[in-house]
Amino acid sequence: MDSPLKHFADLRDPRVERTREHLLEEILLITIAAVLSGANGWNEIEDYAHSKHAWFKSFLTLPSGIPSHDTFNRVFSALDPEELEKGFVAWVSSIAKLTAGEVVAIDGKTLRGASEPSKTGPDKKAIVHMVSAWANTNCLVLGQRKVDEKSNEITAIPKLLDALELSGTVVTIDAMGCQRAIAEKIVSKKADYILAVKENQGHLLEEIKDSFQMLTADAVVEEIDYGHGRIEQRRCSVIADLSLIEKASEWASLQGIVRIQSERFHKATGKTEREIRYYITSLEADAERLNRAIRQHWGIENKLHWILDVGFGEDLDRKRAGHAAQNFSVLNRIALNLLKQDKTSKRGIHGKRLKAGWDNDYLLHLLGN
Repeated sequence: MDSPLKHFADLRDPRVERTREHLLEEILLITIAAVLSGANGWNEIEDYAHSKHAWFKSFLTLPSGIPSHDTFNRVFSALDPEELEKGFVAWVSSIAKLTAGEVVAIDGKTLRGASEPSKTGPDKKAIVHMVSAWANTNCLVLGQRKVDEKSNEITAIPKLLDALELSGTVVTIDAMGCQRAIAEKIVSKKADYILAVKENQGHLLEEIKDSFQMLTADAVVEEIDYGHGRIEQRRCSVIADLSLIEKASEWASLQGIVRIQSERFHKATGKTEREIRYYITSLEADAERLNRAIRQHWGIENKLHWILDVGFGEDLDRKRAGHAAQNFSVLNRIALNLLKQDKTSKRGIHGKRLKAGWDNDYLLHLLGN
């Protein structure tokens, strides 16, 4: 696999030159190696590096020995996060082979422990919120973008889309991303979209509901799923007739509306849950394909957000200085991508991180060296 490190060669060093006791590229390599090996904080990274000092010394210069935890903290707090994320996207672009029709799910995640001093007042705190793009088939984080303070995902999603190569993919976004400008941006990237519709698009939602009451569906598919202690029945209906959608022409390449009706029976409690969700799409009225793509959207929760919280402890992370939380989230995603792409070990993420910490050859394999 292509090593991520070469894609950060142009990263600007934020330190004053006379204070640079350690090389930036070596700080970055040690940090990525430590995160791959299970380290989740600056003290753990320093301890890991000291335990591997002889090994690192065999191929690094380490002009002032192993950096301290304060050095790791200061450097990653000061690094320009946009430059780091740009290098990350360039690296992922070099290894990702997005297939035609692949689902790219976009969703936000809050770094709950990493609240920052807010610009709106000295005593207020702002939570760091990141929007990520997840390629479902490739099992790769394609990129991420921080949601600016006093803003929301609506402004961050277009910036993330701008940074990605999405030609031929299907972009899925929850209701926050159901905006005309976002739909137009996706189409301009030569991709298709499936956007969830909720109360934030009240008129559109009511028009979609009216359509399903008054018009006949062009395609319907049903499925039953057994697993996780429940039985779920899903019915996906698609209508291509947009005559009841008043401003349909204002949505770029809009071709259909979708309704998902689900009923879940929980064996343990005997309770039944019912839910109806609605979507708009630029895809043709293929109910089976749309149903499958909508289900794949939740891969970003199960395969990315859940693993970052459980496997990397991201939700408990309390890095607050400067850009530390945002930059460390990039390091976590680099490590996750490297671990997900490795096919030589059948272990899960936790097991692979342990193996990377124990086995230097395996770690070098992960790093692409």
